[in-house]
Amino acid sequence: MKLRTIQTAGLLFYATAAFFASCSNDPKGAAGQGARGAANQVLPYPVKVISVGTTALQTDYPATIKGEQDIEIRPMVEGFIKTINVDEGSIVKKGQVLFTLDAPQYQQNVLNAQAAIKTATANVNNAQMDVNKITPLVEKGIVSKYQLEAAKYALEARQAALNQARTALAIAQTNLSYTQVTSPVNGIVGSIPFRIGSLVSSAGSLTTVANTTNVYVYFSLNEKQLLDFLKDTPGATQAEKIRGSEPVQLILSDGTIYSEKGRIETINGIVNTGTGAANFRAGFPNPQGILRSGSTGAVRVSKTLKNVIIIPQKATFELQGQTFVYVVGADNKVKQLTITVTPTPDGQSYVVNSGLKVNDKIVVNGIQNLKDGTEIKPQL
Repeated sequence: MKLRTIQTAGLLFYATAAFFASCSNDPKGAAGQGARGAANQVLPYPVKVISVGTTALQTDYPATIKGEQDIEIRPMVEGFIKTINVDEGSIVKKGQVLFTLDAPQYQQNVLNAQAAIKTATANVNNAQMDVNKITPLVEKGIVSKYQLEAAKYALEARQAALNQARTALAIAQTNLSYTQVTSPVNGIVGSIPFRIGSLVSSAGSLTTVANTTNVYVYFSLNEKQLLDFLKDTPGATQAEKIRGSEPVQLILSDGTIYSEKGRIETINGIVNTGTGAANFRAGFPNPQGILRSGSTGAVRVSKTLKNVIIIPQKATFELQGQTFVYVVGADNKVKQLTITVTPTPDGQSYVVNSGLKVNDKIVVNGIQNLKDGTEIKPQL
């Protein structure tokens, strides 16, 4: 048994020695050729020839929604609330009675003014009778013309008193009408802090009526964003730039996009020194009454870019805060190139701001396997 083991070991030794001897005699053997062939193999990679196209960039800004008219309802006269004719959240029309006040003194003032008019009218009639009576006597020379002049002056005084009485009646009637508090616009009633029997005056607000047929949406841009907006929007003046700006979208608080598009209407002329921002106002139609005054959301501002270079994000990689692509040279070898980019809204592409030019070729897939100088087979 031991003899057989020794013989087997001897055979293995001679076979191994013969193998290494053959390899040393042929340095370009099959094993070496296979390793170098794999290392020098040129692999195919998909590439893209750079051209220009059109895309839109979108930026969202926090926004506050206000009614086109948010009007505080205040009583013009003091009194106790007699009736509340609407509820919070009610839709009201212009001229609709919202509250009535119990203020009997204004009704009494009307009655007094009406009585004063009757008295003043009677005095005017008496004065007119005196003028009519004295006039023929003066013509006949029976009485002096000075008596006629005095009668005419008395008539004028009585007529002035009548006019004053009529003015007092108009004032009394106006004050009485103020005991009915009406809505100045079509809109939606806000909160009502008072109840029947409460004493109110012009110092306190009864409620608010918000006209939301159209709404204003307010948002802010910082100084750089404002300058970019004014620079990129066509027009010679700010008014022309506002008119020439693209429609904006409203993103509601639940993340959905409001169905109606709006337009930028004004830009505040003063940059807030505390926030460093300028206020914008956009107008939106609200035909279905979905938007309410005081709500929040976001305004999405779009900017259309024409004749720009757009590349897929997967063709890029980042290193130390910089973005790179692999450009294919005339010898089909790749070179790492630094570029500056802006993401597009789809999250799949970049707009190239600098670093690439039209007709450049870039590798668009498999870039993790490349390094400077790697030769590839470009596949368009």
